[in-house]
Amino acid sequence: MSGQTYNLAGLYGISDEKLTPFSTLITQVQEAIAGGMKIFQFRDKNSLDKDIIEIIKHLMNICASSNVLFVLNDRIELAIKLGVPGLHIGKDDGNLASVRKRFEGILGVSSYGDISRAKEAQSQGADYVAFGAIFPSLTKPNAVCIGAEILAEAKAVLDIPICAIGGISKDNIQLLKNADMSAVISSLWNGNPRQNAQNLAESFIRAKLAKY
Repeated sequence: MSGQTYNLAGLYGISDEKLTPFSTLITQVQEAIAGGMKIFQFRDKNSLDKDIIEIIKHLMNICASSNVLFVLNDRIELAIKLGVPGLHIGKDDGNLASVRKRFEGILGVSSYGDISRAKEAQSQGADYVAFGAIFPSLTKPNAVCIGAEILAEAKAVLDIPICAIGGISKDNIQLLKNADMSAVISSLWNGNPRQNAQNLAESFIRAKLAKY
């Protein structure tokens, strides 16, 4: 793993097997980085590890060259094997304390709408926690919508960065002033990733700077 340091803040793009197929993923990620994406998570629920090693290495290099944090979703053993800089896990991805002992990089944990889970993740060494779905999600239509208000509650009791996810677009991202990171899928990859990233990143910055 490299000695790079990363700021856990800003626009957080997540790949999608339909919206970012392997044939276009590299170009899409490069464009999103050019537009202002600061963190990129590779999420693939179906491929075998051996079939995605090379594209992961390529994506890691692209991200590293722009000081963008590369995060691998779920695949704990592969993350350790490849020495990826970031790993994100959910409730079904193994014991957090055990993962923390084995994985030396930046570790993110899904908290869904559960602040107690987030506090527990923090106590066990998580580097950031994610809350969602904040808004109705096109990617996960069955996800429980928890609303943006939970972010203020979480910010009051947590010392680690907070990532908001779920249904985020340029039309509602201004409501996320209490999030450190804003994770996007559909609103980033549908259309022009560079322009989308720029619009989303700028709107998120304005939300963070707003005095209200």
